[in-house]
Amino acid sequence: MFQKIANILSIASFVLVTSVIGGSWFGYKYVTSEQFKTKMLNQVMGQVQGLLPDMLGNSMPKMTAPATPTPFRLPKL
Repeated sequence: MFQKIANILSIASFVLVTSVIGGSWFGYKYVTSEQFKTKMLNQVMGQVQGLLPDMLGNSMPKMTAPATPTPFRLPKL
């Protein structure tokens, strides 16, 4: 009786381990694929382009101050 339970648990463990390894392999292949990179790049660029005009309009000053003069000193020899 115990031998049958041990065999069933062994088979279940094997199926679980192989499914985790297989899922990880397919997940890795998907994340490193060009299709995934293109999809993520399009999503990021879409969000950045939507925010960019508002950010530039709000952060660019209308007028800037004149340059601040700095004293000129000759280096010591």
